[in-house]
Amino acid sequence: MSGRGRLALCAYLATVLAACSMLPLVDPASWILQAAFLLAIVAGVGALARRVPLARPLTVLAQSVVALLLLTLVFARHQALGGVLPGPDAVERLNSLLQQGTSDVGQYAIPAPATPGIRLMMVGGVLIIGLAVDALAVTFRSAAPAGLPLLALYSVAAGLSSGGASWLWFVLAAAGYLLLLLAEGRDRLSQWGRVFGGAARAPGRAQQGVFDNAAPLAPVRTGRRIGVVALGIALVIPALLPALDGGLLGAAGGGGGGNGSGGTISAVNPLVSLQNSLNQPEDREVLRYNTNAEDTKELYLRIVALDEFDGASWKSSERHIKDVPDPLPRPDGLSPVVATTEVQTSVSAAGWYAQSWLPMPFPATQVKIKGDWRFEPVGRTLVGDRKQTTRGAQYTVGSLLIRPTAAQLANAAAPPAELLKEYTRVPDSLPSVVSATARQVTGGAANNYEKAVKLQDWFSTNGGFTYNTRVQSGSGTEAIANFLQEKEGFCVHFSFSMAAMARTLGIPARVAVGFTPGTPRADGTMSVGLRDAHAWPELYFQGVGWTRFEPTPTRGTAPDYTRQQAPAGNPSSPAEPSKRASAEPSAAPSVADSCPPAARRLGDCGPSAAAGVAAPTDGGPSASALLGVALGAVVLLALPLLPLLWRTRIRARRLGSGGRTPADAVARTLAAWQEITDTAWDHGILPDESQTPRKAAARVVRLGGLDGAAAESAHRAASAVEQVLYAPVPQPTPGLVDDVARLTSGLRARATRRQTLRAILAPRSAVRVIWAGALRWGRVRGALSGFARTTGTRLRPGSPRG
Repeated sequence: MSGRGRLALCAYLATVLAACSMLPLVDPASWILQAAFLLAIVAGVGALARRVPLARPLTVLAQSVVALLLLTLVFARHQALGGVLPGPDAVERLNSLLQQGTSDVGQYAIPAPATPGIRLMMVGGVLIIGLAVDALAVTFRSAAPAGLPLLALYSVAAGLSSGGASWLWFVLAAAGYLLLLLAEGRDRLSQWGRVFGGAARAPGRAQQGVFDNAAPLAPVRTGRRIGVVALGIALVIPALLPALDGGLLGAAGGGGGGNGSGGTISAVNPLVSLQNSLNQPEDREVLRYNTNAEDTKELYLRIVALDEFDGASWKSSERHIKDVPDPLPRPDGLSPVVATTEVQTSVSAAGWYAQSWLPMPFPATQVKIKGDWRFEPVGRTLVGDRKQTTRGAQYTVGSLLIRPTAAQLANAAAPPAELLKEYTRVPDSLPSVVSATARQVTGGAANNYEKAVKLQDWFSTNGGFTYNTRVQSGSGTEAIANFLQEKEGFCVHFSFSMAAMARTLGIPARVAVGFTPGTPRADGTMSVGLRDAHAWPELYFQGVGWTRFEPTPTRGTAPDYTRQQAPAGNPSSPAEPSKRASAEPSAAPSVADSCPPAARRLGDCGPSAAAGVAAPTDGGPSASALLGVALGAVVLLALPLLPLLWRTRIRARRLGSGGRTPADAVARTLAAWQEITDTAWDHGILPDESQTPRKAAARVVRLGGLDGAAAESAHRAASAVEQVLYAPVPQPTPGLVDDVARLTSGLRARATRRQTLRAILAPRSAVRVIWAGALRWGRVRGALSGFARTTGTRLRPGSPRG
């Protein structure tokens, strides 16, 4: 096998090995076999194109076209012309699959099902990375930078998956990259000449002559440095990326740092990572718990509170966190006269469920859990520290079931001024229809409690709202206004809208995210699945604290204290402890399925409901996005034309008019000669600058098959070069521009159509751009090194300026 063939094989293997890091993301993993087969075809096309040989840009273009045809054949053959040509219908089909894949990525948990959209994204992504690696390492003979696409592939996979075998994927990706570097090292200097090597030069490669005075570079050191940097980044980047494999509400924002005595929890919406994570369609069990509560309908498992509304979305504020106290402090605003019941709950999290916030009954009074967990006192939540997650966690939570009476809520005193200011803040962009509707709905209410109950009843029963998971999710101000007008949505819309309307009425409000109590099992435990995901508003009443309301119809249960006959307050009493041990969670679906089929993909009973919390999706793409796409398309279309454009510009500069001094005459003559040399090079005659101009002209005439006026033009130009180089007083030679034109016409007349197209569209002499860049970079490095040495000498102790 030739050196280039061996390099192409290593580039292919490196891409496939790096793609293995994405195996944990999708199940089944048969997609990688399909991707490997298609990538082998694309790599084979590249090998054939280089054997012809085609110009390097044309080689990459041919591989890109074949990759597009293969994707069309596999994913849109029924809509394609002849089953393979991507016509308008096929393009529309591929675009539809990409949109479907993007939607699936935001809804399924790892491992995601290999839906057609996800499969297209995985296979297409591997083809793009493989094409980039092949182009850099084989076509352009630069294996070290080829590690960057491999790095991108591995880093994305490692950032999405934080499984225990992630080291294995890094070893495979690194092994493929090192194999590529090793294969490339045998043949690196033979192709790039002085750009990447000093001693060796390719056969026929232009030698250093009157136009060049560049010093050779050190390619081996440069390649090694790039390789080391790429591998180092591959180790660091996954640690910086958020882990997105948590599924529902998974991989939430970071926890505290340091030694456990301080730190903050950043204002990160835990649902942003959910929108970008992968969620599977089955109602997989998330948690299983047992409790000594007599009635579990009030036992919502709360994860986090979203208390900041900036107009674009609801999110968690930046808060200080501290070590978990034992017991937890008494809930803010809770009076001793309000009836409470102490409850003990033992929880087991599924081994696949990993996210940073701990689901707990609210308000928790004591938590017993192993691991690095911190306490955020304002939201009364526990957040993982040092990448601590809920994966397989088993913990016990003591909590209170708070049972206020309607009279206690109605007679609640005014909340503290600071709390009132923070939790009644609404953005200026909130449409006036929100506050106007809130006042209209709560007309005649005597206090905040009656206003809250009227808002809840209006949303859940008598306002004409419909529970519909097919509507577009969103949490921004426009989404709330649209929801009030259309009156269709799921828990995200109901909870966000009620909280915003309550704030306009001067009632402190925030949104809680977590799970409804779940489904009882035959063994007496409760099973909480993905479809139990929920969001609900919490309103603050002094003497009771943060109080749950349920505006979403058909979801959860309305609290007893919001009904007309609220239970009377009883003295606080602990419930009888449960003697059952916590059961291990299973991946089996929950027994009951109260969620409609549509909700599995778009409703709040599945992950996508919570996903709506992350950011508004009120409209279509913005003008800036469309402009960006248009500019990107223009850039992609212009890339293959860059060599042609550069060659045209250089030709115009060389043959343009100049001054009339002897120095100008020398410059014009040498520029015309260089244009002749490059024109011959574009037509397949490699320059040999070791020869004299006279011998070089004879070589061009012989190899180009020139005769007549074209041959005379070549010899006349060579004589002009010798005259300006060796004559005591250089004199300008008229008609050089015409000589260049005649020689170019003669070369084109002798060339085939393919050779002529290559000379025009992909001129070989365009490689001078790379040489010039390497030369300038070498000069910059030399200047920086000299500056560093001079500065170090001056600052050294004992020096005159030290």
